[in-house]
Amino acid sequence: MKLHELRPNPGSNKDRKRLGRGTASGQGKTAGRGQDGQKSRSGGGVRPGFEGGQMPLYRRLPKRGFTNVFATEYAEINVEVLNRFEDGAEITPELLKQTGILKKQLDGVKVLGNGEITKKLTVKANKFSKSAVEKIEAAGGKVEVI
Repeated sequence: MKLHELRPNPGSNKDRKRLGRGTASGQGKTAGRGQDGQKSRSGGGVRPGFEGGQMPLYRRLPKRGFTNVFATEYAEINVEVLNRFEDGAEITPELLKQTGILKKQLDGVKVLGNGEITKKLTVKANKFSKSAVEKIEAAGGKVEVI
């Protein structure tokens, strides 16, 4: 089979409905929109969530909690990601950013203990989970809190 021989399955492609092409077409004049009203006008209709003027559901529900704008947010990585570096490497947040492991540095980097680590590395980060520290040190590496 060649590219020019490709065809869609029979019945899978329907012709689009051609609206407003004369009364004989069956969709002429009002083009299936009905006689009058907001939905019959061009650009007419209501926004999503509009309930005809009734107080909409998203405004009837109570507000909960708040967002702390001063909260410290850490970029998180797992120890298994560190296996891509060669033995004896010193891993810093800047290096992680350069290699593309971290998209954003946020307020710091936290190393989590998911997965296994086989290389002997010196890891510098703002925070470590207990399991991450155990796994890095068990592999012969060092942990340094910045």
